[in-house]
Amino acid sequence: MKRLFSIIVLTLMAFTLTSGVIFAEAEAPQPQPEAAQAKQEPKLDTGDTAWMIVATALVMLMTVPGLALFYGGLAKRKDALNTIAMSFVAYCIASFIWIAYGYSLAFSGDMGGIIGQFDKFFLSGVKIDSLQGTIPEVLFSVFQLTFAAITVALISGAFIERMKFSAWVLFTILWVSLVYVPVAHWVWGGGFLAKMGALDFAGGTVVHINAGIAALVGVLILGKRKNTLLVPNNLTLVAIGAALLWFGWFGFNAGSAAASNGLAAQAFINTNTATAVAALAWMFTEWAVTKKPTVLGIASGMIAGLVAITPAAGFVNIVGSVIIGAIAGFLCYFSVTAMKPKLGYDDALDVFGIHGVAGIIGAILTGIFADPAINEAGKGLLYGNPGQLWTQTIAVLVTIVYTAIMTALIFLIIRIFMKIRVTDEDEIAGLDSSQHSERAYNL
Repeated sequence: MKRLFSIIVLTLMAFTLTSGVIFAEAEAPQPQPEAAQAKQEPKLDTGDTAWMIVATALVMLMTVPGLALFYGGLAKRKDALNTIAMSFVAYCIASFIWIAYGYSLAFSGDMGGIIGQFDKFFLSGVKIDSLQGTIPEVLFSVFQLTFAAITVALISGAFIERMKFSAWVLFTILWVSLVYVPVAHWVWGGGFLAKMGALDFAGGTVVHINAGIAALVGVLILGKRKNTLLVPNNLTLVAIGAALLWFGWFGFNAGSAAASNGLAAQAFINTNTATAVAALAWMFTEWAVTKKPTVLGIASGMIAGLVAITPAAGFVNIVGSVIIGAIAGFLCYFSVTAMKPKLGYDDALDVFGIHGVAGIIGAILTGIFADPAINEAGKGLLYGNPGQLWTQTIAVLVTIVYTAIMTALIFLIIRIFMKIRVTDEDEIAGLDSSQHSERAYNL
C-alpha cells in the first residue's frame, strides 16, 4: 500500500509539472481546419450515412464477438466463459452510460477544455434530423459508443483469471465515466488537447494508450495469478477473433473519416498495410529468436499493427504506414517477451505490451509521418513541422499520467465496497464455475 501511495504522489507531481506546459501550449492560437467547414450549412449525405452505419456495425463486431473470442480463446479452459463475459458486460454497460451521459460530456460543449456539458443527457435534443457533419447525429453518437465499449473491454484481458466479476462491473462503470469520457473530450470533443493540435485519427491516445496504461496499473494493484503461464484453451478461437478484429478495424479507422470519401479509403489501405507488415515483422522476429513462427505470434503482430496505425491512419501516406507497422511488430514482440518478464508484472493477455506500447509508438510516429497531402489537418516532423512531434508527446504523457492516477483511485474506491480478487480456492477451481456456475467444456 505504501508503494501504491508513493506511485500516486510521484504521478501527481509529474502531472502538475506537465500541466504547466500543457496550458502554456494551449494558450497559443492553433489553426482550426474545421472552422471553414463549420460555416457551411450542414446537409445530410446518404452515401456518408450508409457507410457510417456499416462502419458502426463493424466496430461493434470488434468487441462482440471479435475481442470476446480472441481473449476467450487465450484464457485457460476453466476461465474461458468468464473472460468472454467480461467483454460482453463491458459492451452492455458502456452502451447505457454513453447514451445516458457519456456522449453529452464528451461531445457536447466544453467547460475549460476539460469536460463537456450535460445538455444532451439521454440524447436530449438529438433529434432524428439533427446532423453531425453530413450524417445524423444519433449515428455519430452510436459510432462513438462503440469506441467507448471496446476501450474498457480491452482492459479486461490484463485482469482475467483473478478478478471478481462484481468488481469488474463496478470498475467498468467508474472507468468509462471517469477516464474514457474525459480523455475522449480532450482529444475529439474540443478539449485542451484538441486545441493544442494533438492528432489522433481513430484512438491511439483515447483508446489504446488509455486501455494499456489502465491495464498496467490494474495488474500492479491486483497482483499476480497463482499460475501466470499463458495456456490458451483454443487457438482456433484466437485466430478467428483476431481475424474479426482486423475486419472490424476497417470500420474503426476508415469510419473515423466520418464520410465515404478518399480519406476513408486512405485510412483503409493504411490500416491493412500496417497490419500485414506488423504481423510479418513479429513473425520473422519470433522465427529468428525461437526458430519457430507461431499462430499466436502472427495474431499478436496483427493486433500490434492495427493499434499502431490507428492514430495515424488518416494522416500518413502508404510509406508511413509500412514503417509504423514494421516498428510496432518488432518492438511489441520484445515488449511482450523481454520487457514483461524483466519487470515481473502479470499482464495476462499483454494488454499493455501490445495496446499500450503500440499505441505510444503510433501516436509518436504520427507526429513524424503526418503528411499534409493526405490530410491538411496534420503536418509532421518530416514535412517541416517539428512542433507536431512535441504536441504528440505531450498528449501521450497527459493520457498516461491521468489514466494511471484515475485507475489507481478507482481500484481504491472499489476496495471500499468489495474484495477485488477471488479467493485462492476459486482461482484454482476457475472463474467459470466460481463466478457463473458454468463451464465452457463438458469434459
